[in-house]
Amino acid sequence: MPEQSPSFGGPYVQLAAFCQIAMIENTGQLSVIRITDRVAAAGLTPEMTPTPIQITLAVVLKSGFTRAQMKLRVRATTPSGQAMPPLEAPVLFEGDERGIQLLVPMAFIAQEQGLYWFDVVVEESVLTRIPLRVMYQQVAAPPGFSLPGMPPGTPPGSH
Repeated sequence: MPEQSPSFGGPYVQLAAFCQIAMIENTGQLSVIRITDRVAAAGLTPEMTPTPIQITLAVVLKSGFTRAQMKLRVRATTPSGQAMPPLEAPVLFEGDERGIQLLVPMAFIAQEQGLYWFDVVVEESVLTRIPLRVMYQQVAAPPGFSLPGMPPGTPPGSH
C-alpha cells in the first residue's frame, strides 16, 4: 500500500544549535563542529561587567509542504526577560526536502550571566527555542597587572 502523507505542514526544524564552527563544504554538505549550549565569560570584578560573546548560530529548516518566501527571525531574550535586537532574514521554502541553512557568526554583549533563549520564528510561528547559558567567573589578575590609573598589583575595586 502506498504511503499516505498529509497535504499540509512545515517548515520543520532539522537543526537549531549554537556551535563554535559551522561551514558548508565544497560538496554542499553542512558541517557543524562543537555544538554547545554554554559559554564562559571571565572578568576581574566580582560582578559581571558587559562581556562580548562570540558564537555561531546554525539553523536548518526543511520545507515540508511549505512553498513560499517567508520571514525568518531569531528573537533573543536575556535571563532577566529583556528582548534583544532580533536577527531577520527573508527565506524561500521550495517544498519537500528542500529547505534553508542559516549560518550566522554572532557577537553580542552579555550584560548578565544566566540563561538566554533564542526563538526561531517563521512569520509568526515559533518553531523552536535554543538555550545559551552565559556563566561568569571572576579570575585573579596576573602579577604586575594594573588597570589604567592604578598602581601595579592593586586589586580591582580596592581603590
